[in-house]
Amino acid sequence: MIFITLILAHLLGDFILQPNSWVADKESKKLKSGYLYIHIMIHTVLSLIFLWNLQLWWIAVLVGISHFIIDAAKLRFQTMQNKKNWFFADQALHILVIAGISFYYNEFNFNFLKDLTILKILGAALFLTTPASVMIKILLSSWTPAPEAAGNIQTESLSSAGKYIGILERLMVFTFIVVDHWEGVGFMVAAKSVFRFSDLAQAKQRKLTEYVLIGTLLSFGIAILTGIVIK
Repeated sequence: MIFITLILAHLLGDFILQPNSWVADKESKKLKSGYLYIHIMIHTVLSLIFLWNLQLWWIAVLVGISHFIIDAAKLRFQTMQNKKNWFFADQALHILVIAGISFYYNEFNFNFLKDLTILKILGAALFLTTPASVMIKILLSSWTPAPEAAGNIQTESLSSAGKYIGILERLMVFTFIVVDHWEGVGFMVAAKSVFRFSDLAQAKQRKLTEYVLIGTLLSFGIAILTGIVIK
């Protein structure tokens, strides 16, 4: 149970409870940023709360210390050119630490995974919200279209609408897969194509169309892969 609970705590601390303004401040001030230490404290406290066992306090401390070391290394060596690589390396190292702690408690076995279906579904659903959005944004960072190209279709657009549309579509696709209704995924793809790509056709921007298409496929692909893993 330690692995799933610490993963949930990690997703909350690293994505849901870390505003973009904190990330920008950390990247600017690095180890001098106060938000870095608030971020580490949040991770430590969340780990302790999710573990819900004071005898395991040392795990929460270990998670906090390792998180600080990994984040500090990322801030020290990250550049605009390798930002994408450091994002995935950072997440992989955090997960490896959690996996190592779980391995110490011999949690990786079939019965353990079988008995935690609800927690796995909750963790997957949480991952498909802000964490998946951040991952997709990082992956698309190399192909972000020019502002003038995107401006052709930004008419009367709601604030952060694209982000929440992506979250809702991933959760719906995930739900369809979990309940074994794959035809619903086809419906979602068709509906998204009709409403989104009609606007892109009017904009007549091939690069923008390809950018949105890649983002859509990534969004659906992550949701589908997550659903398959949980199943």
